[in-house]
Amino acid sequence: MISIPELVVLAAAGYRGTQLAVHDTILDPARNTVFDWQSRNPDSRARTFVITLISCVYCTGWWISGALLAAWLLASGQMDKVPFLVHGIEWFAVAGAAVFLNRVDDTLGEVVNR
Repeated sequence: MISIPELVVLAAAGYRGTQLAVHDTILDPARNTVFDWQSRNPDSRARTFVITLISCVYCTGWWISGALLAAWLLASGQMDKVPFLVHGIEWFAVAGAAVFLNRVDDTLGEVVNR
């Protein structure tokens, strides 16, 4: 099971990874390519699903947090030390903490921009 400091670091990494994937300008060309692809067939449910996935901090954050947690558990040799269900709960914890950081960032951004 991951420790509290590991949870904090993974949540911060999940937050930053989510910001990178959803908002940061460095990935604008990739996102614009996907948006252009979707605009060629806007009635496609699969394309709409992909756009929703890459535009939503909750959706993207869930998968990024899961990937970071899995990478950490594999790299640190913790994957097989507890039942798989515990890792699922850890995934919820990491993703929830990362989304909390995103919400704080959004709220502070709105306060500053007033």
